Amino acid sequence: MKISQADGNVCTVSTTHKHKTVNSGESKIIYLEGTDCAIKSQASLSAYTSYRVGGAAEWYVAPRNLEALQASLEYAKEHELSVTTLGAGSNLLVSDRGIAGLVISTRHLRHSYFDPQTGQLTVAAGESIPSLAWEAAQLGWEGLEWAVGIPGTVGGAVVMNAGAHNSCIADMLVSAQLLLPDGTLTTLTPAEIGYSYRTSSLQGSDRIVTQATFQLQPGADPAQVLAATKQHKQHRLTTQPYNFPSCGSVFRNPKPYAAGWLIEQTGLKGYQIGGAQVAQLHANFIVNRGGAKASDIFCLIRHIQHQVQENWSILLEPEVKMLGEFQAAC
Repeated sequence: MKISQADGNVCTVSTTHKHKTVNSGESKIIYLEGTDCAIKSQASLSAYTSYRVGGAAEWYVAPRNLEALQASLEYAKEHELSVTTLGAGSNLLVSDRGIAGLVISTRHLRHSYFDPQTGQLTVAAGESIPSLAWEAAQLGWEGLEWAVGIPGTVGGAVVMNAGAHNSCIADMLVSAQLLLPDGTLTTLTPAEIGYSYRTSSLQGSDRIVTQATFQLQPGADPAQVLAATKQHKQHRLTTQPYNFPSCGSVFRNPKPYAAGWLIEQTGLKGYQIGGAQVAQLHANFIVNRGGAKASDIFCLIRHIQHQVQENWSILLEPEVKMLGEFQAAC
């Protein structure tokens, strides 16, 4: 199934350019051979993460279809560049030093197909999870109501097994299509992906999610599904901070405890390093109060881990994925 193009500056397959290089100030733009897909040098990543922090990508590309994605991967292979995949950037903390190699954003890979015969929803990696939840509700398809507050894309949700309200991606995933380093495609089932709480075998691997198929339940009253979806959204709005940039939940919950409860009981609500603060509304959120650096957030994460371990003998495990160098940040 070909991934449809989105509006805007299109990264598509063509025969216009032959690895054409254009200098623009201090940066370079390279057009991939056989495409009009542009790879840019020294592209700031702060605009592409929900934290609004982070340095530059050595090279950055945002393909809009599968062929351009494959061409981007081939370029990285030819030039021996490491590859980092970026979705909506909602569960990431990018170092102030940026990321070496090629950063491939999948946010413009857009396609969705609701199959009424099977009740299955097939979507490209760049589709927004909240948007899909609303679309399914309007059709009267049950199964995604819980995901309306997940601030990310399908690709990231599949990789990290995103979840909320006792539901998660692994419960509804039928299969995921992956692009392998050699440019070929493969399809895996949830069992083959190896899911566990908020993670999978795809995390940290060199395989890129291109699309996924989910099993939903069509035929319900749209008004009822919309009401349930709105209820989940309202719950998120009243219990989690949306007024400042954040990455969502910072730590995994160490059962039987909730990470937010442990942090709150340790007295860290409102604690701040630079522009980074433990949210007053929910202690498992770190918010950018303005002008925060990635190093501020990183150091606050380490401080929380240290204090909770001192008080509870529990080491909180970050749910947020950290990209780049942080070792000397604190």
